[in-house]
Amino acid sequence: MIVWERRDAGVRRAVTGRAGGVSTGEKAGLNLARHVGDDPGAVAENRRRLAGAVGVPVVYMDQCHGADVAVVDRVPETAPSCDALVTTAGDLALAVLVADCVPVLLSGDGVVGAAHAGRPGLLAGVVPAVVAAMRGAGARRIDAVVGPSVCGRCYEVPATMRDEVAAAHPVSATVSWTGTPALDVGAGVVAALRGLDVEVTWVPGCTRERDDLHSHRRSHGEGRFAGVVRREAS
Repeated sequence: MIVWERRDAGVRRAVTGRAGGVSTGEKAGLNLARHVGDDPGAVAENRRRLAGAVGVPVVYMDQCHGADVAVVDRVPETAPSCDALVTTAGDLALAVLVADCVPVLLSGDGVVGAAHAGRPGLLAGVVPAVVAAMRGAGARRIDAVVGPSVCGRCYEVPATMRDEVAAAHPVSATVSWTGTPALDVGAGVVAALRGLDVEVTWVPGCTRERDDLHSHRRSHGEGRFAGVVRREAS
């Protein structure tokens, strides 16, 4: 279930893989998304298993590729429409669902956050938005884990799209395996975080190249894996 994990300074951060769930077909294993055509009962069971693994209820988002941030202190009845979550609660985990976009897991001074940073979200400013929300909640020194996403070699895009992103995030411009225009969104996210004085750990791995992670680029019928962050008692 967990393919990467770090626990330090009273914070637990983890990235889930495909194994450990009950979904079948292209979404086989631990698909955690309700919007990809999976059996609702399978998704509910997968989410129950993740909550058991992290030890507390998990808050999910209705992600919309923007820069809105929701500050939560409990599991809401309806998932908030946003692309970042922030909490100071110690009895919640925050989840970001991805299948090529960049999961960002943040912590600082008793505040944790999770952000969904795809190409549109990077352009919309989700990175500075979540950092600002955390600082507004009392975090002074923030560190972030940037999880696996599709790498620049595998994210071929039209030249006009690459140019649009590169105008705001130059480090994102790259070329694919075949020399065509491409984007490295993860590099853009890392640079944006460091530009905001956030210490970054970048977890290696390309979702399209790793069979243990869901990838929309590899197959449009895939599910979604999660980056998860929570406070823990020291």
